Amino acid sequence: MSEVMGVINLAEPMDNMQYLTEHRPLGAVPFGGRYRLVDFTLSNMINAGIQNVGIFVQDRYRALMDHLGSGKDWGLDRLRDGLFILPPDGHHHSLNPGDIELLHRHLDYFEKSRQDTVVMTGTSMICNLDFKEVLAYHKEKDAEITIVYKTGVPGPYEGLCTLLDLTSDQRVTGIEVDPVIPRSRNLSMQMYIMDKGLLMELLDQSVSRGETDWVKDCLNRNLGQLRVFGYPFKGYLGKIASLQSYYRTTMELLHPTISRELFFHAGLIYTKVKNEPPTKYHESANVKTSLIANGCVVEGTVENSVLFRGVKVGKGAHVKNSVLMQRSIIGENCQFEHVILDKDVLVSSGKHLMGAPEYPLVIRKKTVLS
Repeated sequence: MSEVMGVINLAEPMDNMQYLTEHRPLGAVPFGGRYRLVDFTLSNMINAGIQNVGIFVQDRYRALMDHLGSGKDWGLDRLRDGLFILPPDGHHHSLNPGDIELLHRHLDYFEKSRQDTVVMTGTSMICNLDFKEVLAYHKEKDAEITIVYKTGVPGPYEGLCTLLDLTSDQRVTGIEVDPVIPRSRNLSMQMYIMDKGLLMELLDQSVSRGETDWVKDCLNRNLGQLRVFGYPFKGYLGKIASLQSYYRTTMELLHPTISRELFFHAGLIYTKVKNEPPTKYHESANVKTSLIANGCVVEGTVENSVLFRGVKVGKGAHVKNSVLMQRSIIGENCQFEHVILDKDVLVSSGKHLMGAPEYPLVIRKKTVLS
């Protein structure tokens, strides 16, 4: 895959994620005990042998830069190619910002890259995908653009979604963008393979017409003139489009078949390495069906929950169906159910926090509940 470059587009909607995207882009949202959402897309690219990855960011990207660093943990700290974080132009602010303008501002990155094929994705689709198979399919179909899609995703569709109309030979004949009444069950996974020259041409044409949206203005507008095909993905897919879907997808990790496929199926999922001691379980600890990262201290009960690194659960506390992010501290005799704690939250003893499966309670980063 030395002829392929990766593009990760972080111009993604974040309005439905509440406090979780208050200070970070969607790709930097913590997930699964030790990962960020961007890790899945990035690891899929690395496992396919892609050595040149550009990450296009809009705002609030300090946490993302801290997580990615030089790209060493993904093997991208290279003398040639490697990881490139491409921010927006600080001297120009469009009245109608969109991903077309974000990509177009860095056409020189595409021009200077030695690869001639582009894999472009977002970070809202959580899966373990073999891009080598998608590229082989792209060449077999002699496609100009290939879109990865998933059929039969459980509805209703949450947040923004793009649905594909397909012929029997997988040719894309129509694209529905956020339909009120969906007429298709083929969900675009926002993953595209195309020639680099074609991408640059489409971006330049759209900018000259004042257009802003990649799907609506580039793809849909040119669908009749291009050979666009869909690649059917058969594996597990988690779509992060809202707080509810984030919570539901996180809880699905507690199913062994899903977690094994997601983290090991087509390749490993890599993340920033942190040296933490093993989790310490006291005699009073009681843990059932949970995912617990290193560095935690558990004295109470943890049931059907995900604990990130360095979380402390006090004696007599009961954490159920919840997500506790890094370095959260839970005092003694607390009761949690359907709760999401962002990083560095401190909850004093005896507090009861209760959400619901459809509406989990979210506590913002560094909150102190005394």
